[in-house]
Amino acid sequence: MKALLQRVATARVSVAGEEVGRIGQGLVVFIGVAAGDTEKDIDYIVQKIVNLRIFSDAAGRFNLSAIDIGGELLLVSQFTLLADTRKGRRPSFTGAAPPDKAEELFDRLIEKARSTGLKVDSGRFQQYMQVEINNDGPVTIMLDSRDKF
Repeated sequence: MKALLQRVATARVSVAGEEVGRIGQGLVVFIGVAAGDTEKDIDYIVQKIVNLRIFSDAAGRFNLSAIDIGGELLLVSQFTLLADTRKGRRPSFTGAAPPDKAEELFDRLIEKARSTGLKVDSGRFQQYMQVEINNDGPVTIMLDSRDKF
């Protein structure tokens, strides 16, 4: 499972002109579910997302996490994070989980993120979305659950 985190001042996601999610200060997290991902991958990614110290303290150092600041999360499914671009000019997505399995795991990730007590909004799985991000920094971090194992 891959997660691309962007620290934001505000963000929102819309589907067909309808706003389906909005957050204030926190993180927009794009989630790519890989073939073979399990509950362990979800646990690892959620704990990293909420505990990663990428918010500045009074001295301007990365010492605070989303939990520490009461940040908000906007979770957006994005299978293109699993793109394999090693051959040719067209990316391959064979490493992505099948849509039904990916949706099940993405929904489970949302539940686990909500269980941390943070406000969590999300996009809609397998929908064309417009994501508006007011980057803060900018700070962008890539996580991969396979780095743990």
